[in-house]
Amino acid sequence: MNILVADDSPEMVQILQAYLKKAGFTVFTALDGEAALDLFYQEKLDLAIIDWMMPKIDGIEVIQTIKAESSLKILMLTAKSTGEDEFLSLSSGADDFITKPFHPQVLLLRIKKLLGITEAITIQNLVVDPANLKVWKGEQVLALTKIESDLLMMLIKNRGHILTREQLLIGVWGMNYDGVARTVDTHIRRLREKIGDEIITTKRGVGYLIEKEN
Repeated sequence: MNILVADDSPEMVQILQAYLKKAGFTVFTALDGEAALDLFYQEKLDLAIIDWMMPKIDGIEVIQTIKAESSLKILMLTAKSTGEDEFLSLSSGADDFITKPFHPQVLLLRIKKLLGITEAITIQNLVVDPANLKVWKGEQVLALTKIESDLLMMLIKNRGHILTREQLLIGVWGMNYDGVARTVDTHIRRLREKIGDEIITTKRGVGYLIEKEN
């Protein structure tokens, strides 16, 4: 697949080009918005990674121009990091938004997700790679214990459905576990401390779930 990388920093372009080539992508590069649009018109692209602050034509205008003429997937990669910046980027047509500095594996997961070639799951500010049992919060790789990882993956697998403590005990600890159901509460609390309180919802007297997005 062909990816356009447009950034006014030659060092950033070089880093992204090397990383994406190693992942098997063909990479076209541009150091300003005008060159990025030239490549858009000249090449058959599958995805574009666009920086915001570029000379000649800025990233927002590049995105708007591309989206007015095609359905090309676009990822905004920028040092701008406020909620307003993300809103403007996405409302201008970007399909995803990542701030610099970024974790290369998270970027690759996001790219593959946009291209439909990954099982990566995004839940609010978490990126989950079920195949490799890795979880990122923003750009940080979380150090989850096996129990915490198994709990999170079970809740994700059953997203939108309440799981009782007993179901979680059987699914994570196994049928022969002779501990008490409240063990689940302790591990859920520790998991929340790492991933954030808002990811897992408690249904009092019933169990836990991760809500489905609307």
